[in-house]
Amino acid sequence: MALVHHPTLGLIECVRSVRARSIRLVVRGDGSLRLSYPVFANRSRAIAFAESRMEWIELTRQRLAKRQANYPTLTPQDVERLHREARQYVPEALQRLATKHGLGYTTLRISSAHTRWGSCSGRNGISISLFVMLLPEHLREFILLHELCHTRHHNHSAAFHALLNSLVEGRERELNAELRKYKIPRISD
Repeated sequence: MALVHHPTLGLIECVRSVRARSIRLVVRGDGSLRLSYPVFANRSRAIAFAESRMEWIELTRQRLAKRQANYPTLTPQDVERLHREARQYVPEALQRLATKHGLGYTTLRISSAHTRWGSCSGRNGISISLFVMLLPEHLREFILLHELCHTRHHNHSAAFHALLNSLVEGRERELNAELRKYKIPRISD
């Protein structure tokens, strides 16, 4: 990996990868760039590819900045408050939903995950991000049901989706689309 400062595009993280089959450009949420490319390509060719995509990069950065503006930055005190709320809400709600639908889990962990709303381990331990407390209650319950369904199907197979869809009265796609409108916000120092 190398960090390259481009005069127009700014800092670019350049990664040569044996697994890459083509040049791939990613604009991260903070506007920074990651450029991965196969071993048979050289860095200058990869950077030329990024330069050819300047208009797309700028439009993507604008779209991401606009999206970020809709999500206020949280203070550490906000995070503490959300953690307290999650510790009160999530255990009761998860147990209620598990009992109602005949699904079980082994452990529950409230995390400060920024990349996902929840997860389920192979041993049926469920982890829920404290940031679910920023969501409307019906989406919180959707996330809890999603993770509970993973206790029966540890994948995203057709059987998993059929189970989840049945538990949300045929609204899985609709709820997923609504959930994609939300993002875990940044935290200030």
